[in-house]
Formats: sequence, C-alpha cells, structure tokens
Amino acid sequence: MFKSIGVIGAGQMGHGIAHVSALAGADVLLLDRSEDALAEALENIRTYMEGQVKRGLIGADEVEPALARISTGTDYAMFGDCDMVIESATENEEVKREILRSAIEHMREDAYLATNTSSISITRLAANTDRAPLFCGCHFMNPVPAMPLVEIIRGLATTDETFQQFKEFAEALGKTVAVAEDFPGFIVNRILIPMVNEAIYTLYEGVGTVAAIDTAMKLGTRHKLGPLELADFIGLDTCLAILSVLHSDLADPKYRPCPLLVKYVEAGWLGVKTGRGFYDYGEDVPRPTR
Repeated sequence: MFKSIGVIGAGQMGHGIAHVSALAGADVLLLDRSEDALAEALENIRTYMEGQVKRGLIGADEVEPALARISTGTDYAMFGDCDMVIESATENEEVKREILRSAIEHMREDAYLATNTSSISITRLAANTDRAPLFCGCHFMNPVPAMPLVEIIRGLATTDETFQQFKEFAEALGKTVAVAEDFPGFIVNRILIPMVNEAIYTLYEGVGTVAAIDTAMKLGTRHKLGPLELADFIGLDTCLAILSVLHSDLADPKYRPCPLLVKYVEAGWLGVKTGRGFYDYGEDVPRPTR
C-alpha cells in the first residue's frame, strides 16, 4: 500500500478517503483551498471514528494515532514526497483538469495519480497530466468509511503495474474492488443515476409524491433509501453533473436530466448539504418539499 497519500478536496468524499487511508496506516496530506473546510473535515473524521468505536468497528486506541497521521494544508507543495495523490474535487471536468495540472507541478516523477470522479473519462483526465501511465480512476462510494466498494477504472494508457497498485491500495483499505471499463458513469452510476433521474421524472409528471415514490421503492424493491432520499444524500448538483456527462458523452436522450432536477439545482436546493432538496432538513424529521 502507498505509505504517503495526498488527497485533494476536504469535502465528504475527500475526508472520507483521508479517514480510511489513515486508519489503514498511511500518512495522509489533505488539501483544500479553505482552512475552514479543512478544520471541519478533521472534526467530521473524529466524530465518525468515535461512532465507529461505539459500534465496535474499530478500537478506541486506533483513533488518535489515525488522526495524528492526517496533516492538512492549502499549498500543493505539500505533495512533494507523496507516493500517490488522489483528486476528489467537485464533479466538473474543467475544475478537475486545473487541479490535476496544479498537483503534478509538485509531485515526484514516479508518484502515482488518481481521480475519484464518478463519471468523467479517465483517459481524458490522464491525458491532461504528465503521467498517463501512472494515472487511474479510483471511485469510492459515499460515505467512504461505511461503503465496502471501490470501482477501479484504467485509462487507455494506464499500465498493468499502476492498475495493480491501486487494486492493492483499495484492498488494503478493506474494500472490495469492482473493475469497470472507461465508459461514462462506469458501472454504479451508469445504472444508479438514470434510476434517480426516472424517479424525479415520476415526481415531475405527477405520478406520485416524494413520499409515495420513496415508500414505493423502499417497500416494493427493498431499497434501503428511496431514490429521492438518495438523490438528496448524493447531492442534486452531483446527480445533475453525472447525468450531464452521460447525456453528452453517450449522446442518448434517455439520459436527459429531468427539468425538475435542473430547477432544484438552480434554486440552490442541493439536498442534505444545503438543508433542502426533495426534503426539508430543517426539522428533526425530514419533510418532503413536494
């Protein structure tokens, strides 16, 4: 496993990757442009680890050593000695390209580079760097500490050795690996996000209310979360970004984002992270907004 890991982005996915990597024994350097985001990320990691202790998933004596292995900063120069850096920023290709270009300026020539993208072409992102053979897609599920799956996606130029390094990395974190080809959305989101979009169309067309749709899918198909609850948890902006990639790259109208999803994102109703989406999270029990 990589001994020193850089993580770009202190949001839910980024701090989750930092969390599991530190618990597995790696030294982690977590970067974000916001000091406040970094402070919040460390607090969230501590809170989640303490919850894991209460549930008997990790020992109480593991928390402080793991937290001590996480350093934070806002300067890419901190990645100078990293064995691997993984980008986990917003699902926007131009943003990711800019971040990757900034990161490689400070990385060792032999250091590996990965992206946690959930839909964007690994080959295109790799071509934007100076190390396509050492580049791989490493798509974690949310929340990272709880979800046992990682999708590993190789780009056209990814070497067998690079692929194996990332496979071993994911397995060292206790994850199960699903190998996906470099197609838009890979496996999970190619199947999941169109289902979420169809649920939003079902709401948009008045076939059912938010509560009826989620209840039907939970009780009728044994899903743990209804598709609208899940969309709020993922983030409606992320759902829209993934659908936009699917619609654009596959040129198939079946992936067209529902206008209601677009409207919610334009309104800033992005789900749990903004306190309002298909549900209002301002009270103890979330209340449907439609």
